[in-house]
Amino acid sequence: MAEIDLPAPAPLAVQAEPRDSLMIRLTRAWLDRSDSAHTRTAYERDLRYWLGWCQERDLHPLGARTLDVDSWLAMQRDAGVRPGAGPASRRSVARRRSAVSSWYAYLIMNTASDPEPLISHNPAAGARRPDVDRDHSPTVGLSRAEADRLISAADADGLRSSAIIRLMLTNAYRCASVLGASVTDLGHDRGHQVLTTTIKGGHIVRDPIPPATAGAISAYLASRGDPAGGPLFVTRTGQRLDEGYLYKLVRRLARRAGIAAADEISPHSLRRTAITEALDATGDLRKAQDLAHHADPRTTRLYDDGRGKLDGHAAYVLGTRYGARGDS
Repeated sequence: MAEIDLPAPAPLAVQAEPRDSLMIRLTRAWLDRSDSAHTRTAYERDLRYWLGWCQERDLHPLGARTLDVDSWLAMQRDAGVRPGAGPASRRSVARRRSAVSSWYAYLIMNTASDPEPLISHNPAAGARRPDVDRDHSPTVGLSRAEADRLISAADADGLRSSAIIRLMLTNAYRCASVLGASVTDLGHDRGHQVLTTTIKGGHIVRDPIPPATAGAISAYLASRGDPAGGPLFVTRTGQRLDEGYLYKLVRRLARRAGIAAADEISPHSLRRTAITEALDATGDLRKAQDLAHHADPRTTRLYDDGRGKLDGHAAYVLGTRYGARGDS
């Protein structure tokens, strides 16, 4: 883990430097508790947002109060975590509050019996929890026609783009699974071409890769001389791709495909689209849950557009009932 920036030690804190060193050491240990690299990255990013906010206000995080955390959460709700980011979703705000609360709880647990604990209260625990709609996913999805156009745009863009977009749309993978995959993770099992990946929570899963997607991956690897190992998807210089690349790729191709919400689409939009399409095509929540690798079926139901589909909304029925607007 990279060094965590901390504000200058508070006055009167003769032992501030050792205390900060202990805090950094415990922070590394807190992050390392998770088996999932994706979770570690997300927690570190969320904590950095909080520490950065504290540093900008000359507030040492060990001296923060609940009102400070509430102010930080309110800022995210109104303006986002950084300039130009735009207001954060309730889910993002709730996740960041939870991450910071977990960090403080770990500091308390590890130093409670010390002569001078790092901190004895958890300022994030009492902070207001944003109300989150458990029956709605804010991620923008694609219609079937839009997904088809996105695939066509990816195919025209190049072999790497084709392989990535097809894999995300057929297997509902998160960014971490796509970016973390290696060539040696590909294989065969009982006639199926498969990809073994590590998913959220650190679990290892093996998924079948549909023929068209497998063909796109094979063509891409052939263009690289069929490497025996290394990352599955790489830059032109052979380095593993990062999450920023996927965001830019998806939006660039979405614009090229003429998708109206191109500037709102993210890689997770492809995951949502895949899960929703699986629900529509199979009508089987369990199969969609297996595709998404959700531990709880209620999470999969967030993607079930069938419960409130826009194209089947009663407003359209009433619109037909009352007819077109006259010119009078």
